[in-house]
Amino acid sequence: MKVATYYSLDDIRIEDKPKPKIGPDEILVEMKACGVCGSDLMEWYLRSRAPLVLGHEPAGVVAEAGKEVKNFRVGDRVFAHHHVACLKCHYCLRGDYTMCQQFGQTHIEPGGFAEYFRVPALNLQIDTLKLPSDLSYEEATLIEPVGCCIRAQNKCNIQAGDVVAVVGAGPSGIIHAMLAKTSGAAKTIVSDTVEFRLNAAKRLGASVAVNPQRENLVDKVKEATEGRGADVVIVTAPNLKAIEDGIQTCRRGGTLCLFAPTEPKEQARLSPHRLFFSEITIVPSYSTSHVETRLALQLISSGRIKAKELITHRFPLSQTAEAFKIAAHSKECLKVVVLNE
Repeated sequence: MKVATYYSLDDIRIEDKPKPKIGPDEILVEMKACGVCGSDLMEWYLRSRAPLVLGHEPAGVVAEAGKEVKNFRVGDRVFAHHHVACLKCHYCLRGDYTMCQQFGQTHIEPGGFAEYFRVPALNLQIDTLKLPSDLSYEEATLIEPVGCCIRAQNKCNIQAGDVVAVVGAGPSGIIHAMLAKTSGAAKTIVSDTVEFRLNAAKRLGASVAVNPQRENLVDKVKEATEGRGADVVIVTAPNLKAIEDGIQTCRRGGTLCLFAPTEPKEQARLSPHRLFFSEITIVPSYSTSHVETRLALQLISSGRIKAKELITHRFPLSQTAEAFKIAAHSKECLKVVVLNE
């Protein structure tokens, strides 16, 4: 079968690999669509593991099912989550599923950017979902990223009437703006330096769109909040400037969510004095679990999250390198999806 093997961001090769063999309690899925995630573009995050087949936002159709598989059969349309928790360790019993040791050790094989991938028994049992017949495979690629956003916002405890600011208007930033509205936010303020993304954010429901290269973000947020600042600030851009902007726009007693990592060597300077007297809560949020993916599927299926409108580019598997190039460098794209046609 054909796979797209990642050697570096500028070196992605279409190669031949054997089709994975499944066990009696596993399934083989023919990939139909797989999204390119922002983490797929972080070379510092992937360098030590290359070469490898990426792709953790896949949707497809069951091509083979092991003889012990009961709830899935050949022909079922599915989404499969690449990581699943054990559900019984110290972390899982406290709802911290993404901190579970098993979570990062479970993977689909070889990855979503392949003609076929194997879904291990644990992934199949815990977080493989059947797709409604009226939901496209392309839209289903948004289940994982929407799940990540749901988990972050649940941790932030957004209240009805809150003002939510989002720093970074990529696909995740716009999803956050959509979700905040479903949680009862009175106003969403989205910030980005790319006009294409700001226009998309406005079109998809953001109350205010700010380009910090032309306007002062802190001033715009305070103007929209009677001088207070945002109740919740979600930083989706993986850089220190975005984090600094997020802290400055957060109100006293507010919550700052770190939704994207910086490189390991980078260090942010924080004032414990200001944090103490302002009582700002900092909440990191990494990945998603079986809890949120089910809700993500419901929100996408119902149209409350407009997944199709987030997809701006589609490439066949044979052009995965070009898909990554566009996702990493284009200033006129949101979600990029790779298709196996």
